[in-house]
Amino acid sequence: MKIGINAWAFPQNMTIAQGFRLAKRASFDCVELNISEDGYLTPDSDEATAERLRYLAENISLEVRTLCTGLLWRYPLTSNDPAVAERGKEIVRKSLQIAEWMGVDTVLVVPGVVTEEVPYDTAYERALDALKELAQTAEELEVRIGVENVWNKFLLSPLEMRDFIDAVGSEFVGVYFDAGNVVANGYPEQWVRILGHRVFKVHVKDFRTAVGNVHGFANLLEGDLNWKALKQALVDIGYDDVVTAEITGYKTLPELGVRHAGECMRRIFKGAG
Repeated sequence: MKIGINAWAFPQNMTIAQGFRLAKRASFDCVELNISEDGYLTPDSDEATAERLRYLAENISLEVRTLCTGLLWRYPLTSNDPAVAERGKEIVRKSLQIAEWMGVDTVLVVPGVVTEEVPYDTAYERALDALKELAQTAEELEVRIGVENVWNKFLLSPLEMRDFIDAVGSEFVGVYFDAGNVVANGYPEQWVRILGHRVFKVHVKDFRTAVGNVHGFANLLEGDLNWKALKQALVDIGYDDVVTAEITGYKTLPELGVRHAGECMRRIFKGAG
């Protein structure tokens, strides 16, 4: 397996080029980039910007295998407001195009959010319709959509996630599995085995079950995730792609946090000392 880190872990005062070099020094194989409304990558980024970022990574032998965005929390595909939902779909389409320009094979997608105003069954129907529509763009560009399991009160079990992906019915739509996100209520290794070949990419972070809420998320090896069981489950389903640390890092000495994350990932997923 390859190991990666999400660029959110880089110190805020670093340029993305500096972040790439930090990741390389920490022995990561890959970096996951993020699309925001005002960052180094936005939904309006052009091909030249995408190619420049790809060059910066490849020039130091780093890969960009995945793109991520938090914008689908602001513009959920399941929104009651058709304009908001359409904006969400447009963000996914543009993310897929940017990924194609960069040679990235998977884009992370949050499928929607269940709220008091958006009931579970309504969210399911809207998310399914949206993913079926977006699958057409993914197929045209040959870039995969990875539906992430997040704390959105939606797709709460591996059985439901499996059936949702199968209902979309596209080989370009699968799961971006976040192991840390299920520790509070389940077992990551069970999710992996149930989802099987549907797992396109993997996020990791840790979680402290004694805290039990959003404040329980932690940096690697600081919580209760069963790392050996997770790795074995990935091996058992034949997963041999990148595992990406999605962590906040350290408030003090953030560069050291990235280096520590690299060491943790090497020891867990590569068996290196």
